[in-house]
Amino acid sequence: MASLLPLLCLCVVAAHLAGARDATPTEEPTATALGLERRSVYPGQPSPALEDWEEASEWTSWFNVDHPGGDGDFESLAAIRFYYGPARVCQRPLALEARTTDWALPSAVGERVHLNPTRGFWCLNREQPRGRRCSNYHVRFRCPLEASWGAWGPWGPCSGSCGPGRRLRRRHCPSPAGDACPGRPLEAQRCVRPRCPGCGLDTCECPDHILLGSVVTPSGQPLPGARISLRDQPGTVATSDAHGTFRVPGVCADSHANIRAQMDGFSAGEAQAQANGSISVVTIILDKLEKPYLVKHPESRVREAGQNVTFCCKASGTPMPKKYSWFHNGTLLDRRAYRYGAHLELQGLHPDQAGIYHCKAWNEAGAVRSGTAWLTVLAPGQPACDPRPQEYLIKLPEDCGQPGSGPAYLDVGLCPYTHCPSLAGSGPRCGDTSSRCCSVRRLERREIHCPGYVLPVKVVAECGCQKCLPPRGLVRGRVVAADSGEPLRFARILLGQEPIGFTAYQGDFTIEVPPSTQRLVVTFVDPSGEFMDAVRVLPFDPRGAGVYHEMPARATQIPLGELEDEAPLGELVLPSGAFHRADGKPYSGPVEARVTFVDPRDLTSAASAPSDLRFMDSDGELAPLRTYGMFSVDLRAPGSAEQLQVGPVAVRVAASQIHMPGHVESLKLWSLNPETGLWEEESGFRREGSSGPRVRREERIFLVGNVEIRERRLFNLDVPERRRCFVKVRAYANDKFNPSEQVEGVVVTLVNLEPAPGFSANPRAWGRFDSAVTGPNGACLPAFCDADRPDAYTALVTATLGGEELEPAPSLPRPLPATVGVTQPYLDRLGYRRTDHDDPAFKRNGFRINLAKPRPGDPTEANGPVYPWRSLRECQGAPVTASHFRFARVEADKYEYNVVPFREGTPASWTGDLLAWWPNPQEFRACFLKVKIQGPQEYMVRSHNSGGSHPRTRGQLYGLRDARSVRDPERPGTSAACVEFKCSGMLFDQRQVDRTLVTIMPQGSCRRVAVNGLLRDYLARHPPPVPAEDPAAFSMLAPLDPLGHNYGVYTVTDQSPRLAKEIAIGRCFDGSSDGFSREMKADTGTAVTFQCREPPAGRPSLFQRLLESPATALGDIRREMSEVAQAQARASGPLRTRRGRVRQ
Repeated sequence: MASLLPLLCLCVVAAHLAGARDATPTEEPTATALGLERRSVYPGQPSPALEDWEEASEWTSWFNVDHPGGDGDFESLAAIRFYYGPARVCQRPLALEARTTDWALPSAVGERVHLNPTRGFWCLNREQPRGRRCSNYHVRFRCPLEASWGAWGPWGPCSGSCGPGRRLRRRHCPSPAGDACPGRPLEAQRCVRPRCPGCGLDTCECPDHILLGSVVTPSGQPLPGARISLRDQPGTVATSDAHGTFRVPGVCADSHANIRAQMDGFSAGEAQAQANGSISVVTIILDKLEKPYLVKHPESRVREAGQNVTFCCKASGTPMPKKYSWFHNGTLLDRRAYRYGAHLELQGLHPDQAGIYHCKAWNEAGAVRSGTAWLTVLAPGQPACDPRPQEYLIKLPEDCGQPGSGPAYLDVGLCPYTHCPSLAGSGPRCGDTSSRCCSVRRLERREIHCPGYVLPVKVVAECGCQKCLPPRGLVRGRVVAADSGEPLRFARILLGQEPIGFTAYQGDFTIEVPPSTQRLVVTFVDPSGEFMDAVRVLPFDPRGAGVYHEMPARATQIPLGELEDEAPLGELVLPSGAFHRADGKPYSGPVEARVTFVDPRDLTSAASAPSDLRFMDSDGELAPLRTYGMFSVDLRAPGSAEQLQVGPVAVRVAASQIHMPGHVESLKLWSLNPETGLWEEESGFRREGSSGPRVRREERIFLVGNVEIRERRLFNLDVPERRRCFVKVRAYANDKFNPSEQVEGVVVTLVNLEPAPGFSANPRAWGRFDSAVTGPNGACLPAFCDADRPDAYTALVTATLGGEELEPAPSLPRPLPATVGVTQPYLDRLGYRRTDHDDPAFKRNGFRINLAKPRPGDPTEANGPVYPWRSLRECQGAPVTASHFRFARVEADKYEYNVVPFREGTPASWTGDLLAWWPNPQEFRACFLKVKIQGPQEYMVRSHNSGGSHPRTRGQLYGLRDARSVRDPERPGTSAACVEFKCSGMLFDQRQVDRTLVTIMPQGSCRRVAVNGLLRDYLARHPPPVPAEDPAAFSMLAPLDPLGHNYGVYTVTDQSPRLAKEIAIGRCFDGSSDGFSREMKADTGTAVTFQCREPPAGRPSLFQRLLESPATALGDIRREMSEVAQAQARASGPLRTRRGRVRQ
């Protein structure tokens, strides 16, 4: 019946970027129209100003999707939206600006181009002056800021001459576009005129007239058993039959009666009958009840006493929630006193109104609780931003510390990214458009004297309140088949139920996360039908750290859970003759049924689960589930992409597989809501013995549940669990666990596991999993725990950062409290064991613990690392001195130094300065050079980056980067390093380009033996060249063009610096412009090659040889220099010939 379905592997890059603050001069508007192009603008000059916009607007970032070739250069708006994501450019751009990659306007280089804001940019080679071809251009668009509606106008007259009717009122959008404001311009309201002659309150009585109606779902499927009534009249007048139709005599055809339908599990529906002679007809559509979910959560605010504040909450669901309640510090606020609905407005604030606020929303299906928002009320004159910076230590280069004393650190200062009160308080609107944040106001230059050189640095001298922009979220990734790696090409991407774009040819995608998103639910739909729809709930960091996820999808075919030496967990029974199409029409042909199953008895399947295991409880709060398996169902007609529906389907679960006490009675069948990513109950299970001709399984007892497979295709066999808690985890830059070196953006995963041997109450391999992203104060992960039996629940905890696995603190020969981060005797009760504890050959990428819930009244267990479920706030706000589990990065062979300090995990920490490594806070461009090394070991390679062509930064240091080379497993004696360098381009003031002077130096006895020919020719064609006098280094003025793997240069632009670097490193390892690898391919896509060797054993140093025998030492030096010169001549002969001809 079923065939094995190709499985999908989803590699996701996620980031959430804090908007840059206006701590620097605003970028000047630039010329965009062809008419303005006539003005003479040269490279390095700002574009002509455009100040006469009819509405508020702003520029997007720069885009470049095409390289000149063939007919010219084309930067179409459709291609930009496809590759960069549809949300990156507004629907109706006001203007467009184009510049060459050397930042020159078309008029400055004498090229004819075409600019159309609604279509894009194009330059045709045939239109250029003789002998000239189009340059490589990048473009940006001018987009209007979101407009807001004006006030509602007065209500119009009531429609009709008698009886019920409606009236309308309108509002206007001030935007010239007309439809730029979100929402509807028209609002309707019911009204009543005098009663019509011979009619009741709602209907007329006509004995010879008949009302014919039908009740259906939005897809057209008939609903039998619906109760029909007339509005405002009690009692049921009819019930829909098996075809969803009903008949009511005596209803006047011209009365336009309002007919109401009700049915269990569906929201009530109402429609107005339409006359057709003596017969009136009505179709009533019923939506399935859906619990409310939040689409907008209240946001934290800072105000001064006496100001006003507005908190906003918005929920959706079926029916739409209309009842809201607001709570302050957990206490319900009086609705009559505060006159609130979805908005809570507080006027004339006073200090006792500070604290935590949240809302709840209700509809017929249940309730939902929002996230919490903090209100800070400052006393008059109390500063919101301390001008004195906090301590923030950065590590200095290894050669800058005292010999034998370890690395040196420098306090460069830090401004906490906290909100400041707005200048004029807040009006009744939700958006806080004038929000300000505490950020850097002034930097001071310092010099650090290191042995042999002076290291410049800029430190924070003063903090202050500056304008801040709302955070922006971005998710990047790739969808491929798990078995073959084949990309899922041109698949539709749905955010909830809303289509937002397509995957690219290589399966890549980019999604911009809407503001206030708490759960990101993404669905990938294959247009060919070859792959099943892939649904994922993707974690991301709302604080601004870039996040990287690798999530393989593996599953098994029906029956449910067929593992070696294990009986199946259960089975699905798909009845014949019960299939129908989405519109309700029966289907009787053959059916291709494909079922995939995530079996928790297989530990590796945890990463394949489509969602974290959470549901909304009766109080409207998120609660965890414990799974016994998840499965997805795909039903299609052969050769068709249309999904078939069927019901009821019997889900049979073997009772012998449910061991936990009480779980047989508590097991329920759940379906995943693709809108919210939450599980919702479908049915319970009843105990049933095996029957029929099943001789082999007659002795088995089954739990049977029923489900109708319609729009939802993902199901879960779960039990709600009340024994729950939180686990505190922090990540550090190294195993010194320095509090100032915590790492943000680390994805920490906790999987509930089978306990220690001897305790049989919990025999599952895993029961649930959760992931969280570390922030400035670590992460708190939900888990199941038990206070009476410490080993009733156990967990495996792992952590990754951009594909890099972090290592937890060791546990051999025994766990040390000072190293693990947990005090005794709680540490012994938790039973901490790193994964290599029993076998040193195992990977050291995680640890296992008993989830022993802290005992009330025990002071040794009151400060973590495990917290009760109701103590989430204490867990999140715990100081670094409180107990917690620790992970550390193991890539100690990397080092980064910026003259202007910047925390890449928090993009909001960016400071505008000409020496900033990243000049644009809204778009980060990462550049890497691949360096091949021929030598017996791995070597540290440094890039020295300074100003090259900009008059204000020439010769000044931007920063240093160190990277250790990685061995190529296929080529002994060969390694390669992917070394970051500062990209060339505009500096932060967007006025003039700087080509960075980059010097690459391996740390060892190395000499340069080869340079990539294409890169060498490019540098020769883009003067000025950099003298190559040092044979132990490679220097260049970094290219302005992005180039690619053929040049050994890897460039990626993204809205997250960490993600840009991770993608570029993956391509560099792979040696391609669109691949990704964690295994070094040293011979592919290299830019420069060095040959390194170790000094012979016992050979004295050069200094000793000069003291003992100067003549011999100098002869050795001359001989080695001669060998280097010969090697360079062989490697760069054509270039040297050209230089010789110039000299002649």
